[in-house]
This record gives sequence, structure tokens and C-alpha cells, in this order.
Amino acid sequence: MNKITAAITAVGGYVPDYVLTNAELEKMVPTTQDWIETRTGIRERRILKGEGLGTSDMCAKAIEELLKKRGIGALDIDMIIVASVTPDLIFPSTSNIVCDKVGAKNAWGFDLAAACSGFIYALTTGSQFIETGKYKKVIVVGADKMSAIIDYTDRSTCIIFGDGAGAVLLEPNTEGLGVIDSELHADGAGRKYLHQKAGGSVKPPSHATVDAREHFVYQEGQAVFKAAVVGMAEVSANIMEKNNLKSDDVAWLVPHQANKRIIDATANRMGLSPEKVMINIEKYGNTTAGTLPLCLWDYEKKLKKGDNLIISTFGAGFTWGAVYLKWAYNS
Repeated sequence: MNKITAAITAVGGYVPDYVLTNAELEKMVPTTQDWIETRTGIRERRILKGEGLGTSDMCAKAIEELLKKRGIGALDIDMIIVASVTPDLIFPSTSNIVCDKVGAKNAWGFDLAAACSGFIYALTTGSQFIETGKYKKVIVVGADKMSAIIDYTDRSTCIIFGDGAGAVLLEPNTEGLGVIDSELHADGAGRKYLHQKAGGSVKPPSHATVDAREHFVYQEGQAVFKAAVVGMAEVSANIMEKNNLKSDDVAWLVPHQANKRIIDATANRMGLSPEKVMINIEKYGNTTAGTLPLCLWDYEKKLKKGDNLIISTFGAGFTWGAVYLKWAYNS
């Protein structure tokens, strides 16, 4: 019997309608359009507007598109994993809410919080349930409503982040396609450089924490940038070496969309030309757990069965890693 692997068989995505441009940000904080684009590669980002709308609403939209593409119903789904650092509520889990919103009555699931690495952590986790033969259809979603935790008076963060969601369906494969290998890392010593100061059990919400604006993203940009350049580049090169892949063997690098310079450094380390790198940071900014599946969503029509993909990321924690995946279908 051939080994069972977890293959992506459908992709769905959703970005909100509202576009926050660099020109608008010029009016909100001391910056310029050119400075933002030169430093980050970002021209605009999407923001979820509307009373009572949260991460689960974007997840549901992405999943509904995925189900339609695959031609299956919500009742066919066994499990939904939601990677996010902006859950609708502390509890119940956003996955629980999403199952209800899409009508996945036969599914269970959970949330996974690993910041920008959340999607590949969840992808690797979801793959295990397919590989064991336990489940036939697992949905992995990466989604964040970063606008909910961004201080739009803080130039160092508000220019970077946006909102969005992407979802993939994992199904069993016996052709050697799907998730082939992964390398994941974490170093909690990096937490001081990128975190949210208040709102958790160490520093619960209070008038003082709200007044001090401690419920927003805090980032020391230079420290994060340096660690991300090294982490993403090294782990991507490592997984190529482990699997005897040369640059000519890799069809696509699917990199986390935090900063164009980090993406370029990773591609250079892997020996890849710009034509092999998925980039949509100029349209969406950094959607945290949403960036990687949104790349797959945007580039799906260019992917061919058997293509070798390296999915690579770096996030708060610090967390970082890479997945080697063989694409399973022609769009």
C-alpha cells in the first residue's frame, strides 16, 4: 500500500472590500507613500469594516469559496483548524464559531496561535490527521483581522498590517503529492521584540492598560527584521538540502508577506529568480496567518500538478519554519 500524504485539493480566500492606501496613511501618521513602499513593498492593505464582523466572518467566506470549487458540502468536512492571533473571542474558539457559520455540523476543530507562522504550524498539524487515515477532509485556515489590534497612531506598525483569510482543503493522496516535509522552530526569547503587552492572564484588561494603549501590537522593527531575514532564509535552504532539491527543482517559493526585503533575501539564499517567488504584499500588506494561503489563492491558476513548493515564514514568538509541498492538481 502506498504511503498516504496530505494533499491540498482546493484553495479559497477572502479579503475585505475596504482598501487602506499609503496615501491615506500619510494623513494619519508622519510618513510618505514612497517611504512605505520603499521600506516594505506595500502599497495598500484591506481592512474589515462593519459592526460585529470578525475573523470568523472572513474564514467563513474563504471556506465557502473552497467548498464551491471542490464541489462538496460543509457536511463532508471532518475538521477545521483556524490559525489566528485575532480570534473573535477568548472562548469559544474561532474554529468552533466557523464550523457553525459554514454549517460543518460533522466537523470539530481548534484554534492555533503562532502569529505569522500559524498557517504552516496548522498545515503540518492538519496533515497528521490525514496521514494517519483518521480523516479524509481537513480544512486549514489562516486568518487575521489585524486592524483590531493595530494602533493607527503608531507609524511602525500601522503601515504594515491588513486583514484577510485563506483556506486550503487537505485530502489523502497516494501519488507522492502533498506535504512532503516540514521544519518548524520556536524561540520564546524573541517575544520581547514583538508582542501585545496586555489582555492576557499576566496583564488582564483594565482601565490602566487601555489608557496606556497596551492592547495593540508592539514591535521593535529592526530586531524582528534581522531575525526574520536569517530565520526564513536558513530554514528554506535547510529544507531544500534535506530533500535534495536544487534551485531548478523548485517551482515556487511561497513566502510570508511581511517585508519585500525579507522575501528577496530568502529567495536569494535559495538561488531562486524573482519569477519563482509568490508576492502579493503590495496589495494586502501583512495579514499575519492569512498571508501564505492568500498567496496560494492568488497564484492558484499558475500552479501545476507536481510543482515543488517551499512555503516559508517567520513570526512573533519568535516562530519560524518551512514546508516542502508537491502541488496535487492542475487548476
